[in-house]
Amino acid sequence: MLELKDVSFTIQKDGEPLNLVDQVSIAVPRGHFMAIVGPSGCGKTTLLKTIAGLNPESEGSLWWEGRNLSEEGDLEPWEIGYVPQFSIAYDPLTVDESLEAATRLRVQTKNVEDLDTRIDRVLEETGLAPIADRQVKILSGGQKRRLGLAMELVSSPELLLCDEVTSGLDPRSEREIVHLLHDLSRKDGRTVISVTHSLAHIELYDSILVLHEGAVAFHGSPAQLTHYFSVHDSEEIYPKLSKQTGQKWQASWSKHRGAYYDKLRANREKLIEEGELSVPPLHGTKGGDEVDDTDLAPNAIRHPSTISQFSTLLARRWKIFFRDRGQVFLQLAILICFPILITLFSEKGKEPIRKLSDAPEENLYVELQDRAAVHQDQLRTGSAVSGIIMFEVILLALMGSNNAAREIAGERLIMEKEKFGGVRPLAYLMSKLAFLGCLVLAQSLWMGIFVEFFWEFRGEFLHHLIFLVMVNAAVTSICLAISGLVKTAEQASLLSIYLVGFQLPLSGAVLALPESIEVVTRPFISAYWAWSGGVNALSGNIFNAVQAVIDTTLSPLNICIFVLSTHVLIGIIGAWIGTHRNQWD
Repeated sequence: MLELKDVSFTIQKDGEPLNLVDQVSIAVPRGHFMAIVGPSGCGKTTLLKTIAGLNPESEGSLWWEGRNLSEEGDLEPWEIGYVPQFSIAYDPLTVDESLEAATRLRVQTKNVEDLDTRIDRVLEETGLAPIADRQVKILSGGQKRRLGLAMELVSSPELLLCDEVTSGLDPRSEREIVHLLHDLSRKDGRTVISVTHSLAHIELYDSILVLHEGAVAFHGSPAQLTHYFSVHDSEEIYPKLSKQTGQKWQASWSKHRGAYYDKLRANREKLIEEGELSVPPLHGTKGGDEVDDTDLAPNAIRHPSTISQFSTLLARRWKIFFRDRGQVFLQLAILICFPILITLFSEKGKEPIRKLSDAPEENLYVELQDRAAVHQDQLRTGSAVSGIIMFEVILLALMGSNNAAREIAGERLIMEKEKFGGVRPLAYLMSKLAFLGCLVLAQSLWMGIFVEFFWEFRGEFLHHLIFLVMVNAAVTSICLAISGLVKTAEQASLLSIYLVGFQLPLSGAVLALPESIEVVTRPFISAYWAWSGGVNALSGNIFNAVQAVIDTTLSPLNICIFVLSTHVLIGIIGAWIGTHRNQWD
């Protein structure tokens, strides 16, 4: 049994407290199908999130099966299912693949047979078996809502919360979803609570909870709804509600609550007698103020390990990546075109630097000419080599930004939903780091090896390659942190573009910055440290040539590696914070 005792959820608005949920007290027995209705902005979704534990109650207490959730902690992930308004499935996956991933993330199955049995059961329950091989992106609205329900049913939750799962559907699909929810409430004593704007098919609900301004205006059987509000049709209820404040409606309801709860109890006992419910009848004092629903102890479901969740998330991410043809094409285009851009400028970097003869020229004019020619070679080659290295660095920074800018923010709501369902943030972050790590290595190694083939790096190529990998990893990590910390994918993309845009001018590779600015900006500019490390990896003559054309002071190799490693670490820490922080709308 679920019971709310004077539950409120309060926010601050213009410096004043505002109760979005106001002193709600209801009792919902096992095997019950309840609708939460009311005009827009009355607190329906807020109440549902409060029951789910997403909104911490400001006052009052929630009870489930005799446990005070306000003191003993939220429900276990396997005890509760929450179906939000948004889609919780990835478009490139099939129905069957979506359910398999959901099951592997929430339930520790014994073997493959146990996994398949659980998936097949849910497919049959929700009527999705005939379309199990279809991709999510081609499903109808009603089929997507069924899939959302199915993904919650894989753990056999005892409490199923649904937020506007019928909104936007055609009448037939809406009727099918309501019938499905009704049937689900009749299995295993499952309690189903559905938020809805629609008052259609109210006869299928065991009770209707009407909210107005966050307060309870009515909670009783559908047959008594119009009688209580003294209207002929349920559609007239909303206009009737607007004639009084929520507190007045709640005060009126408090006087009549006992009689209506007696009727709910009688209806429940009738369903049990007719065999529609298999849970014990409701017991308690008159009016339902003190209710004790004695049920069998639930069978706890073992949760998958962090490693198991990590492997499932990583396998799913690669599957989504390879099915997104646009993303694959973009990655291939970047992988091929960016190194080619480097090679277009590599010819100047190949030119040798002439050496002066050890024997002095008898003709001073000729010697001066030779010295001038050598100096010109140094300027031309040094400028080209420095530019090529910085070009590599900036292009890899662009790759890193493209890799990670939307990686978390683009699937924010799905991540939050899966965390609610028991996915550990560590497993989620590990899967992102592993996926992005593969991209970083592939991009950086290909860039270095391709450029080396057309323009032989005249120095320690391995050191040069290390800095290419590290700058890509540093920018990828920082952009992943941005993606995890901001709310929307658009914000993450914009900030990541700014991050890369400032790399070149603030690196000092083109023009040296004033020392007062350089001291402040340099620690944060990954491009400088990768460029500086790359230049330091050059051989003697080429290194001297580059130094002859730059005004910026170079840092030692070990310092460059240390700072870039710090950037990677800071990015991972930022992403860790972002994945752990709840950011529901």
